Amino acid sequence: MSLTTLGLKLPTDPRWVNLAEMDLGEILSDHAYCEQKAATTCITLIQKFSDKDDVVRELAPIVTEEWGHFRQVLREMDNRGLKLGEQRKDEYVNALMKFARKDGSREMALVERLLVSALIEARSCERFRLLSLHIAEEELKEFYHGFMIAEADHYKMFLRLAKKYGGEEAVSKRWQEFLDFEAELLANMTPRGDRMH
Repeated sequence: MSLTTLGLKLPTDPRWVNLAEMDLGEILSDHAYCEQKAATTCITLIQKFSDKDDVVRELAPIVTEEWGHFRQVLREMDNRGLKLGEQRKDEYVNALMKFARKDGSREMALVERLLVSALIEARSCERFRLLSLHIAEEELKEFYHGFMIAEADHYKMFLRLAKKYGGEEAVSKRWQEFLDFEAELLANMTPRGDRMH
């Protein structure tokens, strides 16, 4: 899944994989929490927008999948004798949430949340791809390849739902604003090997 296919405007700093490899415990721990938060986000969207049948139907299996991913990362950590540790503040996600509009209709709030989720999944997909290609351990290459495929599917689903509720033209325009913001955000963030984002 290439940068162009995902629509992202700035590639991850190539040093990131090398930094992540320096302490696999840290990146695995952060990854585990990211999967947990993804499941929680889907549950929250289902609760807030339970009147939207397709939101409920499409996100329900994602909850199960993301929680399964969380358990999968925990197993990998257990195999390595690593501890989960404490959850860290996610500056990247917090900045995207801040950028989301909060002054519109209920449907607009749904669209904004879906776009934030689509962008997180797209960037996660791009980073999992880098790990699947460049991390030294062969077993981890395969491990991250599976996550890359899942994130790509989630990204497409969130974007499709956003367009359904916000309209193709308006959402495409807003998506470009999100992509521009995200590129600027990443350009001003120091690459950290202990964070997925």
